[in-house]
Amino acid sequence: MNPHHHAPVTAPGVELRRYGAIEETDLHDFHQIVLGLDGEMEMTVNGQGERIDSCSAWLIPAGARHDYMGIGDNRQLVLDLPAATLAVPERLFDTARAVRLDPALTQLVSQIAQRAAAATPPRDSADLRARRFHWDASARLCAAFIAQTGVAAGAQFSAAAGLDFARIDRWLRAHLAQPLRIADLAAHCGFGMRRFHQLFIEAFGETPHRYLQRLRLDTALTLLADPRASLTDIALEVGFSDQSAFTHAFTRRFGLAPGQWRALPSH
Repeated sequence: MNPHHHAPVTAPGVELRRYGAIEETDLHDFHQIVLGLDGEMEMTVNGQGERIDSCSAWLIPAGARHDYMGIGDNRQLVLDLPAATLAVPERLFDTARAVRLDPALTQLVSQIAQRAAAATPPRDSADLRARRFHWDASARLCAAFIAQTGVAAGAQFSAAAGLDFARIDRWLRAHLAQPLRIADLAAHCGFGMRRFHQLFIEAFGETPHRYLQRLRLDTALTLLADPRASLTDIALEVGFSDQSAFTHAFTRRFGLAPGQWRALPSH
């Protein structure tokens, strides 16, 4: 069976999907997380098959051929993650695998699915409202997924890699407002500076400063959804020296200033 062909994907996005009873095959150059919502589906990636229900998900690395089919009536929330978009440790996708979701993440998946069902245009639409939805929903899902399922993944890979990426990701998210002192983080993890820097790039796919910058702006997307938070407060909370520096970095990455982004309808 020939895999589906995909147009280039340059931004993260979420989509509600139903899978039919006839097995299909897919292959794409971006990471993907298939989050169960209603009913069940069967997926096999690199020879490993698992059923996905409302409390589980499949992590599919870029380039991994996968076969799938629905079992009766079903719905999934599919998260596409092209490289160099959201802050996601590269090693999270070292291996294709199914994971169980805890109740908090299951609830978030349900909430975002309700928004996705409200006739949201596709992410390649020129509609800025759609763009905000896909970035915001993807950032929320990634943060929750790493927090709630990355712990086991980090433990799985830390022995071989020498670096617990899930623990480091949590530490960075908890210290966004503070200047990053790599020497302190390296010492905290029990490594010298050079070795830590090398291991970080292997685990995360980029340098600590680049990853942290991506994390700061990902978090800003979520904070902008709260109209009570001023732009200055958000800038300081995610680690920028002032609103001007935040606006410059945000605009360069997302193409709109934070105030313009916030003014877009969220659904």
